[in-house]
Amino acid sequence: MTRETPQPGHEAAPADGGGSPRASSPGDRIKRLFVRLGALPFLLLAAVIIFTLMSDHFLTSRNLLNVARQSTYLTIVSMGQMFALLTGGFDLSVGTIIALTSVVGASAMAASYAAAPDAVAAAIVLGILAGLVAGVAVGAVNGIGVAIFKVSPFMMTLGMASVGFGIALYLTGGVPVYGMPAAFSDIFGYGQFVGIPTPIYVTGALIVVIYVLLNWTRMGRYFYAVGGNIRAAALSGINTRFSLFMAYVLCGLMATISGLLLTARLETGEANIGAALPLESIAACVIGGVSLRGGVGRVGNVVLGAIFIGLIQNGMNLARIESYLQTVVIGVLLILAVIADQVRQRFVASLQD
Repeated sequence: MTRETPQPGHEAAPADGGGSPRASSPGDRIKRLFVRLGALPFLLLAAVIIFTLMSDHFLTSRNLLNVARQSTYLTIVSMGQMFALLTGGFDLSVGTIIALTSVVGASAMAASYAAAPDAVAAAIVLGILAGLVAGVAVGAVNGIGVAIFKVSPFMMTLGMASVGFGIALYLTGGVPVYGMPAAFSDIFGYGQFVGIPTPIYVTGALIVVIYVLLNWTRMGRYFYAVGGNIRAAALSGINTRFSLFMAYVLCGLMATISGLLLTARLETGEANIGAALPLESIAACVIGGVSLRGGVGRVGNVVLGAIFIGLIQNGMNLARIESYLQTVVIGVLLILAVIADQVRQRFVASLQD
């Protein structure tokens, strides 16, 4: 009786006592979990454990609600940054858009309120519209430069960051803008409904809108296609220029909304706010699994990435870590997130082999 030999390339599976394939090792299971979920859940768990041990106030309901409120501004900007990253670029001007929105919106609101003190609602609406026009205009210029003139997203958005910041300083002379109606801050800055701050409701609504846009609309699918392979997308009949243009317009719109909410919170128009948000928004996206190469990313993970950064900042504040070191920590997290993404891609390739 001859003994059957395995065919080339097909090794006989090792068996246990019952003849079934050997169970995967714990290391393999962790690897598959990491490939499926990414690094963010592990980072969140580690952050919660560390800061809970460092401060008794960290896991209180009051502090967690405070984290949610503080994270709204970064969450909104990060969702906008995601549009640019999905198409294979990024936007370094989001901080400037926030500053310019704050200055223009506050100036228009204060001037209107001073001219007609009884028309509070009209002054608020006029200020919001002025801020929206200013912020979206910067996004539109970015989109024209990247989509029409093929300027590198890095150079285009970096240049617009300088231009916008200069305009904001010119309009204010570096002095904060006062004189807005108190109702603007009472509603959009400090307002609450059922104990939950108004900015959280605004952010929640935007999350739903962007989720629907990216997952259930043709434009959303086009963003992923352009970032995955712009030449293939063009050959498929996609208007890649329009998709690139809209990515930066939407990014500018999201930064504008964040700027208006932040202005309401500060109760003044500031030309010096938002400087850290370009780095933090990119970090939130990358930590949330958005690929720097484009074409990969989920809204839910970006939201968790922004909340994670807010959680880190809150925990470091409770632990009384200096603000300068906090900037170092955010930079380190960004580098680690990029490394984790590279490792994850290698794991995906190894599991497919």
